[in-house]
Amino acid sequence: MLNLLRLRSVADYAANPAMAPATPISGAEAFDRYIRHTLPFLRDSGGEVMLLATGGRLLIGPEDERWDIAMLIRQRSVASFLSFASNHAYLVGLAHRTAAIENSRLLPLVELPLPV
Repeated sequence: MLNLLRLRSVADYAANPAMAPATPISGAEAFDRYIRHTLPFLRDSGGEVMLLATGGRLLIGPEDERWDIAMLIRQRSVASFLSFASNHAYLVGLAHRTAAIENSRLLPLVELPLPV
């Protein structure tokens, strides 16, 4: 799965005030909290982060469009992903993702063999 993420300058915990830190943090800091929380559940389900990279403005595309982070996740199967995505303990940490992200795109991918 290819994730494109635009982060908030200041994390917004309005939807989950119980998870908010004592002092405001950036969207990047909230996303870091989400990743630290999520990685054990992702790995337990057979998934892995293949790429986590900073982004920016597009080389080809709308001039005003930007994505702060690109993340490529590999999961061993759809069933494994669904198990991960419905894990109650994982879902608790979604508050950090919601607080961090202003906008996002998720593109499921199926790997193709390279022509020889």
